[in-house]
Amino acid sequence: MPQPEHSSVRNRLLKALSADDFALLQPHLQPLATELRQTLIAPNAQIKQLFFPEVGFGSITTNCSGGKVEIGIIGREGLVGASPVLLGSDRTPHHHFIQSAGEMLSIKTEVLCVAVGQSSSLHKLLLRSIQVQLIQTAQTAFVNATYTVDVRLARWLLMCQDRLDDGELHLTHEFLSMMLGVQRSSTTLSVQALEGRGLIRARRGRITVLDREALVAVADDGYGLPEAEYARLIEGA
Repeated sequence: MPQPEHSSVRNRLLKALSADDFALLQPHLQPLATELRQTLIAPNAQIKQLFFPEVGFGSITTNCSGGKVEIGIIGREGLVGASPVLLGSDRTPHHHFIQSAGEMLSIKTEVLCVAVGQSSSLHKLLLRSIQVQLIQTAQTAFVNATYTVDVRLARWLLMCQDRLDDGELHLTHEFLSMMLGVQRSSTTLSVQALEGRGLIRARRGRITVLDREALVAVADDGYGLPEAEYARLIEGA
């Protein structure tokens, strides 16, 4: 199978690499079709592969007594598994799995670490992507502690749409409740509220964004900070 070309990759982090840095990774990038709910990195298991999303995106969740709560989203802007590996660990307590099925480019952890050791510019850019991920996680904590479920839902839908090619999300209210860390009844009321204002359309197992600009207004200061930092640190580098 031919290796992906720098000009044709859809992962924004790979696109941001210099030609020389991309060449270090190119021979080792392996296409991978992903399925909904597929585990990429299991909690507390050795991380043997990392993943550059091309289509679709993954969730990072932490376990709690009530199930799982999402603490991060990684799509075509990033690298799944980068944080623990590049910060010196070979595992993480968090679960990384597919939230929206699609395609990824996988690379062996040991290969990426060798490449990082050979290029300070590659190392710097990947560390910057980790900084963005840390900002996203901190922003999630801020939003969950400060805002209503309506705002949290609006932010989450915007983040998902950023990582898709259209405005339609395939998910149930039950799964959405788990991602937001709230009761299903609260999620249902918030979905109905946003739909009643014409911002989204909800059908069984699907939510479609109809008015992104209005959704951004609802999300208020909860949305935009990690996205702006990504533009500054990665695309402006």
